[in-house]
Amino acid sequence: MRVVHVVCSTGFAGVERYLVNVASGLARGGDDVIVIGGAADRMPQALAGSGARWLPGDSMRGALASLRSVESPDVVHTHMTQGDLVGWLARRPGRRRALQVSTRHFAGPRGGRPVVRTMLKRLEPALAAQIAISRYVAQYVEAPVDVVYTGVPDAPESTASREPYVFAAQRLESEKCTSDIVEAWAASRGPAAGWTLRIAGDGSERAALEALARERGVAGSVEFLGHRDDIPALLDAAGVVIAPTPREGLGIFVLEAMAHGAPVVASAGGGHLETVGAAAPELLFEPRSPSAAAQVLDRLFADPALRADVGTRLRRLQRDVFTVDRQVAETRAVYERVLEAR
Repeated sequence: MRVVHVVCSTGFAGVERYLVNVASGLARGGDDVIVIGGAADRMPQALAGSGARWLPGDSMRGALASLRSVESPDVVHTHMTQGDLVGWLARRPGRRRALQVSTRHFAGPRGGRPVVRTMLKRLEPALAAQIAISRYVAQYVEAPVDVVYTGVPDAPESTASREPYVFAAQRLESEKCTSDIVEAWAASRGPAAGWTLRIAGDGSERAALEALARERGVAGSVEFLGHRDDIPALLDAAGVVIAPTPREGLGIFVLEAMAHGAPVVASAGGGHLETVGAAAPELLFEPRSPSAAAQVLDRLFADPALRADVGTRLRRLQRDVFTVDRQVAETRAVYERVLEAR
C-alpha cells in the first residue's frame, strides 16, 4: 500500500523520530512510504536506506503542496493538529480519496483557537481511525481509538561501566519542568557523593536554569550540554536518567533510556506510569516534587545493585512491549482494517 505520513514541522524531536521509526519499518516491510515534514537536514538522512522517501512540509502550505503531489495514496497518516488539517484539506472532488488516519501524540484536545476548533469539528468525522501513543493519551481522544505504543530500536548491551552522572535530555522549556531536575539535584546527596548532573538540550529557559544552579550552590556539578548527537553513548554511560515531565504522552527519551538499560527516575504521571511504572514503580516520584525526586535519586546513589536491577527490568520491558517491530505491525493492522472496511 502507499502510505503518506504528514507533519508540519522543521524539527527533529519526539514526533519526528516516531515518524522515522514507523515509516522506515513500513517501507522495509514492502509498503511505499512517503514522509512529509520534519527537519530538512535530518529527516532524509534518518530515512536513508529504508526505502521511505521524504518531501518538505515546513508549513501547512508547503505540506499541502507536497501531499497533493503524491499520486494515489491509500492512507494519509497525519500527526498533530496542522498535519491533521492538511490531510483533510488535500481532499479533492473527483479523485480517489485516501483514508486518513491520525496519531494523537499529546494528552489534550486538538486546536487552541476557535476557528481551528471549528475546522476540526468537520475533520474528525472524516477520519478513518485514530491512534493514541499510550493509554494515557487515549483518555483524551474521541472514541473509537486504537492504542499503539511507540517503539524504539533495541540497543546493544554495553560492557562498559556506567559513570557517576545523572542524565536528562529535553527541550529547556517550561512544560518540560527542567527546573525540577535542578532542584532535586540540589536537594540530593549527589553533589557531595561525587556525582554530576548532565542536561542535554536547549531552549528559552537555559539561562534561568543556569542561574538556578548557581543560586542553589550546585553549578560546579551541573553541566548544560546543549544539543548533542551522541545521546545513545550518553545513555550507555549514565548511572541514572531522570525524566520530570508530568504530562508526557509516553516519552521517547525514557524508552531510549530503557533500551540502554539505564535506571530511569520519572514523575508519576502521564505515560511514565505505563513505562517506568510498569517495571520499576519504586523509581516514580510525585509530580512537581523535587524533594520526592531527590529521595529516589539518593536510594539509587547508595545502591549499585538496585541500579543494575531496575535497569535490567526496564530494558526487558522495552524489548517485550516498546519495539519498532510491534509498533509497525500494529500500525499496519489499523491500515488494513480501515482499508478492508472501505
